[in-house]
Amino acid sequence: MKKNKRNSLPSCASCKLGIHERICYTEQGTGSKGCPTLTREDILAKANAEYEAQGVWEFAHQASVQEAECYANRHQRPYMMQPAKTRIVEICEFAKKMGYKRLGFVFCIGLAKEARVVDEIFRAHGFEVVSVVCKAGRTSKENIGIEDKDKIFQGTDEAMCNPIFQARLLNNEKTEFNILLGLCVGHDSLFFKYAEAPNTVLAVKDRVTGHNPLAAIYLSQSYYQKLKKPEA
Repeated sequence: MKKNKRNSLPSCASCKLGIHERICYTEQGTGSKGCPTLTREDILAKANAEYEAQGVWEFAHQASVQEAECYANRHQRPYMMQPAKTRIVEICEFAKKMGYKRLGFVFCIGLAKEARVVDEIFRAHGFEVVSVVCKAGRTSKENIGIEDKDKIFQGTDEAMCNPIFQARLLNNEKTEFNILLGLCVGHDSLFFKYAEAPNTVLAVKDRVTGHNPLAAIYLSQSYYQKLKKPEA
């Protein structure tokens, strides 16, 4: 099998091969230009070695088990994929597999109603929940240099979202697994940076699509064509 050039950037998203033709999917497959399976063997080897670290093997193992369990009737032949579990059920089941008792739950104040329901679900599954809203601490946006023209509610002392406070509070409470609901772009990044426990996302924020960002991707050939032509 001819290997691709090392100096080509990995570009899996633009691979034109069918899924069943790809080397990442089948041993008989091949790769397009920049295929990391074929051109980054050294990094792959180091990454695979990390799974031997304490706690990492079990986390990866249970994540893979959970992935499979999200499909029903896997024993049937011929098999056709039958998804059977919602994201929130998957989160609860995975946390139980890992033996987690205390969950961290951070959310946007704009999804306070949804957060209340999510909190009830986690507690119904037997978890202890530490939850923190984005505006907790009521730190002024002026602390990070936000002028009045850049506030949502101009003419007010607007509270900033404080993902570092959210993360450090959960760190202090020794949460074992953190779940994010609707944090803004960038705010979620800061939370990931400062949180000590593993994190997962229940749903991300998309104000226009009712927090379903893939809607814009699915409609990129019709109502959202401008996404691919931002200068038009």
